[in-house]
Amino acid sequence: MMEAATDANGAWQECMKVIHERVNNLTYKTWFEPVVPVSLGNDNLVLRVPSQFFHDWLEEHYSSVVTDSIRKVVGDNVRVDYVISEDDVVESEQMFYRPPQPGRIGSQTDSVASQRPVSKPSFESNLNPRYTFENFIKGDSNQFARAAAYAVANNPAGTSFNPLVIYGGVGLGKTHLIQAIGNYARQMGRSERVLYVSSERFTVDFVDAIQKDRASEFSNFYRSMDILIVDDIQFFGGKEKTQDNFFHTFNALHQSGKQIVLSSDRPPKELKGVDDRLVSRFTWGLTVDVQPPDLETRIAILRKKSEDDGIQMPDDVIEYVAANVTSNIRELEGSLISILAKASLNNREVSVDLAKEVVRSLAVSRKTAVTVEDIQKVVADVFDVTEEQLRGKTRKQEIVIARQTAMYLTKDLTQLPLKTIGSHFGGRDHSTVIYACQIISDLLSNDTRFREKYESTKKKIEMIGM
Repeated sequence: MMEAATDANGAWQECMKVIHERVNNLTYKTWFEPVVPVSLGNDNLVLRVPSQFFHDWLEEHYSSVVTDSIRKVVGDNVRVDYVISEDDVVESEQMFYRPPQPGRIGSQTDSVASQRPVSKPSFESNLNPRYTFENFIKGDSNQFARAAAYAVANNPAGTSFNPLVIYGGVGLGKTHLIQAIGNYARQMGRSERVLYVSSERFTVDFVDAIQKDRASEFSNFYRSMDILIVDDIQFFGGKEKTQDNFFHTFNALHQSGKQIVLSSDRPPKELKGVDDRLVSRFTWGLTVDVQPPDLETRIAILRKKSEDDGIQMPDDVIEYVAANVTSNIRELEGSLISILAKASLNNREVSVDLAKEVVRSLAVSRKTAVTVEDIQKVVADVFDVTEEQLRGKTRKQEIVIARQTAMYLTKDLTQLPLKTIGSHFGGRDHSTVIYACQIISDLLSNDTRFREKYESTKKKIEMIGM
C-alpha cells in the first residue's frame, strides 16, 4: 500500500494514477477526469460525479477499478460514496420534463451542502394513467400485440422482445398499448425509471439541448432510463442528427440491459428517410402490428366507452355506429361523443336515426378516404381490365401487371397492412403483395412509359379523396 493520503484531493490524485495504469486513455478522460473529490474522513471518500447516469455507469463497469485504487492508496477500510450536485440533476431534468422552479438563485455546485447522496431522482414520466391493460379492449386485431406488450411489462428487457415495435394505422390503440407497458411496469415495481416520449418531443428537446450546449446532459438523461418508450418513430425520417443521437442512445440502453419500446405507422423496414443502421436495430427484437378492429371488438369498445362515461347508450345505436364507422378507434369513439353532444344540444333522444345523421355528417365534413374499391375501379378502367379480373386468379400478363399496380397503389395510398391488402385481391397472402410491390417499383425505375401511366392513374385515384 502506498503512503496514505490525508486529504480528499491528494488521495484521489494518487488513485487516478493507479486507475490510469489500468484503463485506456479514452476511458480515463471520459469516466474519471470529470470526477471531483469532495471529502475524506471517517474511512469514507466522497466523490462528486456529473450525473445519475454517470454514477450508474461507473458502478456497473468500473466499480472494482475504483475500489482497488482506493484500497491501494488509502487503505482497505476506506469506502467510497458518490454525490450528485443538486444543480446538475435538477437542471438536466428540468430542461426536458419539469417547469422551472421560481426562487432559485445562484449555483451552489461547489458547496457540499448543495450535494446529496445518489438516489433515483423524480421526473415526469409523461405516462397517461388512463392507458392501462385493464381498459384496453382485446380483439383478434390486436391480441398478439397486447400479449407481447404484457410480456414486456412483466419482465422488462428479460424477454427477446427488445426492442418491442408495435405498428399500425392511426387511432388503432398503439399509444394506449405502449403506455400501458410503462404504467404496469411502474405499478408492479418492475422498473423505476420509465419515460414515454413522442419522436417529435425527442427531436425538439435534442435541438434545444444543442442550442444550449447541453447535449451531454440530454444524452445522459435518456440513457439513464430503465424503459424508454418512443411513439411514432416514423417522424425521425430525414432528421439525420436526431437519428444519430437516437442510434447511440438505443445502443447504450440495449447494451445496459434496458427495455426499449417503439411505435410506428408502418413496419421498420418500410420507414422512409431512416438510416439503415437504425432500421436494423429496430428489427432486433419483436415487430408486431395492430389492425383495425373487427365488428365485435368495435361493439365492445363502444360499450366500454359508454360505461366509463356513465352513459346509457341503446344497443341498436352502438351496433349501428360499430357497423358503419370502421376506420379506427379514435373515430369510433368520436362518433359516440358527437351523437351525445347533438342529442344534448338539440334536446333529442339518442336513436339510430340520430346516429345516422352524425355518421353521415362526419363522412361529409372530412376528406373522403380512398378505399381499395376506389383503387381497383380506377386501375381497372385505366388498364382496360375488369375489377373481377383484378381479384381473380388469371395469370395473363396484362392482368397480372394491372393487379400488381393496384396492390402497389393500395399500399401507397392507404394504411392497410399487407395481409389485409392481399385479402382484397382474391385472398392472396402478404408475400404476394411484397413481390408485387417489388415488380412495380422496378418498372417505375426503368420504364418511362409505365411510370407516366402509373402517375396518371394515381392522380385519378387521389382526386376521389378531394
